[in-house]
Amino acid sequence: MAYKIKSTSVLKELMRDYFQRIGQREKPLAWCTSVGPAELLRSFGFEVYFPENHGALLGATRTAGSNIPAAMKCGYSGDICSYTTSDIGAFLNQSTPLKTQYGLDGIPRPDLLVYNTNQCREVEDWFHFYADRFNCSIAGIHPPRHLHSIRAAEIELVTAQFKRILPLCEQISGQKFDLDAFREVLQLSSEATLLWQQVLRTAMASPAPLSFFDGTIHMGPIVVLRGTVEAKTYYAELLQELQENIAAGRGFLQQESCRLFWEGMPIWGKLRALSDLFVQNDAAVVASTYCNSWIFDAFNEKEPFESSARAYTEIFINRSEQAKFTMLQKWIEDYRIDGVIFHDAKTCFNNSNARFGMPLRLKNKLGIPSITIDGDLCDLRFYSEGQSITKIETFIEQIQNQKSFI
Repeated sequence: MAYKIKSTSVLKELMRDYFQRIGQREKPLAWCTSVGPAELLRSFGFEVYFPENHGALLGATRTAGSNIPAAMKCGYSGDICSYTTSDIGAFLNQSTPLKTQYGLDGIPRPDLLVYNTNQCREVEDWFHFYADRFNCSIAGIHPPRHLHSIRAAEIELVTAQFKRILPLCEQISGQKFDLDAFREVLQLSSEATLLWQQVLRTAMASPAPLSFFDGTIHMGPIVVLRGTVEAKTYYAELLQELQENIAAGRGFLQQESCRLFWEGMPIWGKLRALSDLFVQNDAAVVASTYCNSWIFDAFNEKEPFESSARAYTEIFINRSEQAKFTMLQKWIEDYRIDGVIFHDAKTCFNNSNARFGMPLRLKNKLGIPSITIDGDLCDLRFYSEGQSITKIETFIEQIQNQKSFI
């Protein structure tokens, strides 16, 4: 019998309810970047919508390719983030999978847009496109980038930027800022993100009950429902199921010939095909930088502004090569990784980490082999399936042969 995570059915209902609630427009709606100040917005009573989630949906449904050309006609380069170009193109084409999957008329009209450039500069241009189209208020947080460590000066800077958007949130929401409400939302977010961390760590077991590909699906609530009771409840239930699977010796791959790490963005339109490819070769992809991007263990409701500033500034994508290496080393050791798959996403320069010597450093300092797969998060024109399959299977075989001699 094929391995199934039973909580997937609960996940589908949870995501459906979230989108339908947004469509009902019973509360003011704020758009937010996925690694942005969602907790602060929710403390004002906003429903929160995440365009990056929509970009991933366009990629997963393979509708991005038909929408990107519309954004390019509007002046956006095909080399910039394909979340941005596919989302803007879908808007221009008046096309969205939210219609067929969740019954929405289209993307929801924002009352406020708030972005954080901790991931990339594209989000600023992306959100300003919609601010102009909807004649809508917009605010941004611009933390320092490429940091070795997070010092008090950086925390003070970002904290001030958080506080600077309070008057605008009050104006649009019609509610005065409530520190206790912010603390309550942040505590829920902290509890959910720590549960998500435990969910991912179940893959340290062998056989692992959760793959990287499973993680990209089950991370939905930690992105769009962070700071809610629903997210906390869901991850508590998912964690219990996965722990029961560990106790029973059940995993997505019963015989693991090797354990691999996926570095970089998912290739959304090829998730199923790639998952099947690794399983067919008895290779378990058990961890990733991507799924770990929504672990914010710095959240502390006693210092809501300062801890939010730290959590959203210290993320992997916003760090120096030195800091990234240290984080990768820890994951490789914890998950007993035999090899790393680097995905060089051609429209996501900021989250492609094979370009500045990281694979060679992992090999020289840790003895960990790697390969680099060319592709993209949404634009499948950058992905060669035949070439990638050959490269991946050869890499797995090399690791298996090496392990057989140990």
